[in-house]
Amino acid sequence: MSRQIGVLGRALPALAAAAFVATWSSGFVIAKVATVDAAPLTLLVWRFVPVAVGLVAVTLATGTARGVPRADLRRQAVIGLFAQLGYVVCVYAAIAAGVATGTTALIDAVQPLVVATLVGPLLGLRVRGAQWAGLGVGAAGVLLVVRSQLGGSQAPAAAYLLPLAAMGCLVAATFLERRSPSRPPVLVVLTVQVVVTAAVLLVAAAVAGALVPPADPGFWVATALAAVLPTLAAYGLYWWLLRRVGVTALNALLFLVAPATAAAGAVGLGEPLTAATLVGFVLCGAGVAVVLVVEARAARAARVAPAGGAGGVDAGGVDAGEAVTGAERPAPPRTAPRTRS
Repeated sequence: MSRQIGVLGRALPALAAAAFVATWSSGFVIAKVATVDAAPLTLLVWRFVPVAVGLVAVTLATGTARGVPRADLRRQAVIGLFAQLGYVVCVYAAIAAGVATGTTALIDAVQPLVVATLVGPLLGLRVRGAQWAGLGVGAAGVLLVVRSQLGGSQAPAAAYLLPLAAMGCLVAATFLERRSPSRPPVLVVLTVQVVVTAAVLLVAAAVAGALVPPADPGFWVATALAAVLPTLAAYGLYWWLLRRVGVTALNALLFLVAPATAAAGAVGLGEPLTAATLVGFVLCGAGVAVVLVVEARAARAARVAPAGGAGGVDAGGVDAGEAVTGAERPAPPRTAPRTRS
């Protein structure tokens, strides 16, 4: 029984990673379909408000938020303004403006490079050379995936600033969460972020006169899918994986979002899928594999290496049980130059 539990424990992150890519990618396709007959703001209000009510009820019933300091709740509210509100508003606005789903998904694929560039200065961590190589291969694959879609887009040039803004929001939220001194339960994190997002959207929709939903039953189907898949499942898995596998490995998974979205767009929306796109799929997968293999090896090395102190802390000062594993090892401290007496 213990062996079976161990196997399940090792397989769980992989299953969660696959579910994360699928549910995160679904958000782009749902946005494309649902905003044809409904304003993006209307869809977002009815996507978030019912989920917010349900999450508050579950959190209160389970007592999950009991004992969580108010400072942590305020911090998660700020993170939610970036991760949920800023991100989804920019994504929906971009898709409504005519930017292709695969191109919009490029914001998730570029994020790993931004995170890897900033991870050292902001978190005091170092990304290994092999991981940089994997990120580079994945980036090349992403460019091939979206290249076939750029030519057929009728969106104005300014609309492409919206995906960039969305990427910036998600990057900011990720680093704010990683720099947080405490880790509230994922249910509390999700509840606070969704409630804050729903409140802002509700006020905005009321001011804009976009509260009334269309009578089309398809609107409610799309809203329900958007609430369950990208809102609950994708974001819940995002924060869980961030703590479980680390910021570098999680962001490497985002390389798979653009190919998955492009494939779904080709099948369901008739968007172009060329040979170059298929080659891009392969490169994206190879890049992710390199990053994750390095991450897994470093995590195993951190577990088997002699502990540098209590709690299983390795020589670099990183707790092997934390999300930041040995692959994201802290940079060595600078030593002061010797002075002559």
